Amino acid sequence: MKPIKESTCRTSCCQEPLSPSARLFQEQQLNCYIIAALGWKTSTINPSIVKEGLEQTLIKHPRFSSKLVAEDGKGRKLKWVRTKVNVNDHVIVPNLDRNMDSPDRFVEDYISNLSTIPMDNSKPLWEMHLLDVQTSENEAVVVFKLHHSMGDGASLISVLLACSRKTLDPKALPSLPVPKRAGSSCTASSGLWSLFLAMWTALRMIWNTAMDFILFAATILCLKDTNTPLKGTPGVELKPKRFVHRIVSMDDIKMVKNAMNTTINDVVMGVIQAGLSRYLNRKFGGDSKIERGGDDGHGKSDNGGDHSDGVIKVTFANLMAEESNIPKWGWGNWIGIIILPITISLENDPLDYVRRAKATIDRKKLSLKAVFTFRSVMFILKLFGTKAAAATTHRTFCNTTITFSNVVGPIEEISLFGHPIAYIAPTIYGTPHALTIHAQSYSNKMAVVLGVDPDVIPNPHELCDDLEESLKIIKDAVVERGLNAS
Repeated sequence: MKPIKESTCRTSCCQEPLSPSARLFQEQQLNCYIIAALGWKTSTINPSIVKEGLEQTLIKHPRFSSKLVAEDGKGRKLKWVRTKVNVNDHVIVPNLDRNMDSPDRFVEDYISNLSTIPMDNSKPLWEMHLLDVQTSENEAVVVFKLHHSMGDGASLISVLLACSRKTLDPKALPSLPVPKRAGSSCTASSGLWSLFLAMWTALRMIWNTAMDFILFAATILCLKDTNTPLKGTPGVELKPKRFVHRIVSMDDIKMVKNAMNTTINDVVMGVIQAGLSRYLNRKFGGDSKIERGGDDGHGKSDNGGDHSDGVIKVTFANLMAEESNIPKWGWGNWIGIIILPITISLENDPLDYVRRAKATIDRKKLSLKAVFTFRSVMFILKLFGTKAAAATTHRTFCNTTITFSNVVGPIEEISLFGHPIAYIAPTIYGTPHALTIHAQSYSNKMAVVLGVDPDVIPNPHELCDDLEESLKIIKDAVVERGLNAS
């Protein structure tokens, strides 16, 4: 197994100040953690092999072998300090009965209970739980828990992939989807037209960015979401969370994508809007003020129904650099925020959910809001301090309803220290939202992961059912109309 390259250090004790984003996640208002469940296909887990693999890979990464130390001894001016890691302090292997009743419920309760347990700052802020219990989806479950200040989703996926290998080729590193780039078709005769299009695109981007920035500022100051049954109460970030997931077919998502000439993100956001509308209508009916779309010849809604905003986390980094297996933008939290409107309504044409999502996302693509929000928060941090920047970010979350994130995973199945992985299901907790939705692609499947406040969404499995059923309805509509024909 090829280990992660261990960084060199010229002093006996390597030290590194926290990045601005990491300092935000250490503030009480944004004290966020990442939890990732990995389903394993092996019938048993070998803890000694896992620990040996961690020593050869993960522990050699500077962030996973550093602890937080306050320079002034009062919790201020935190820095990362390299330390000797005892792998036994980070790998938890509970003694479990593989023949227990309701193993799925046990694993769900176990992971949810982790959101109530603080981490020990005297050692690196990560831990790995090996749950050797068979569930309905896999033979065993491994759970990673780490503090969000250690890195963003792209950085952490890059490390996971650097520690793993292709299942069908144990010596090969996993590969990620390669984004398709549009080639240039400009010729000399179309030079003026191309110049006009470029100028028009630039003007639209400037306009969209300005409007988005005004919306971002208004959200911080006073603009709040419509109150829906999905919105959490003040202090929701401190309450215990419940985490569930549902595995759906990437082939179904890609079929809709190709048939409607959209992107995977467009389809996923369309399914989420359809699923949330379906859930609220079924659970609350008229109390949730859901409107049914009229038919104007295209099945589009005559009125928008309720609107909620989702905070979309956008990671700037390319996931893996070819040589070092470290993100090209550097390790850390390179996260921007996009406020994406989510319409809650019942559409006569299920494909309208995808069309609306595409129209919204296409507009957001012609905007630099994610970069501007990231730079704005960093500017506030430098000018007014970490607490002011954390308060600004916290208020943005409080005035919106949902956190959504989509992370791209490997295109083939991978094995971690010789254990084949069935799925990857990451999520976070610590944001002031009662509902977070994460989409994680892996091989030919996608995990849709929900993190919920059980007081707001007491049975998140029902919401998973609605999301899965919404994808089926949208896919069936594509098939019935013959849009999937090649």
